Amino acid sequence: MTASTRGALAVTVGVVDAGSDPSAAARPLDPQRLGDHVDRLYRAALALCGGHRHDAEDLVQETYARVLARPRFLRHDEDLAYLLRVLRNTFYNRVRSDRRRPAPVELDAERDAMPRATDPRHPEAALEVAELLTAIAALPDDQRDAIVAIDVAGLSYREAARALQTKEATITTRLHRGRARLADTLSATRVPTKSR
Repeated sequence: MTASTRGALAVTVGVVDAGSDPSAAARPLDPQRLGDHVDRLYRAALALCGGHRHDAEDLVQETYARVLARPRFLRHDEDLAYLLRVLRNTFYNRVRSDRRRPAPVELDAERDAMPRATDPRHPEAALEVAELLTAIAALPDDQRDAIVAIDVAGLSYREAARALQTKEATITTRLHRGRARLADTLSATRVPTKSR
């Protein structure tokens, strides 16, 4: 990796340059506490990846690999907000690189869908979660990011605004529009029950 690539990556994932703003005190990101956020990051990755568990696990692993590759210093972010921003940037980098590759051919779509539909523990719940994650992944990027940050990862509006580098009012608008679109999408997929 060249120095210019590393510099671009540092800007992409939000690494703070120690000399950029002398008025803000930078604190090191504690690698020992990063494990506290795995579950929330996994839920966010699952939503970004449309419910595909392997892709979500790979995304979280790649996010942690990037963060732990060298010391990180944060000025204004909480650990989870920073990690969510790195996760999101990693996801978008993956999407951009996947667009350049030819699409893989599915061998047997029915077989791949069977484990979700036939899970013996909670088949209906698994199906509903799969539908929800697929619907979240299909949202426009800005709405999906707001839903993932607040409803999936559990960030506050302020933390989500910092992580997504926008205003709280913008987050509120995107969240409202995203939730409305999700409700419309999910209600359209439901089969109405017949009354007797």
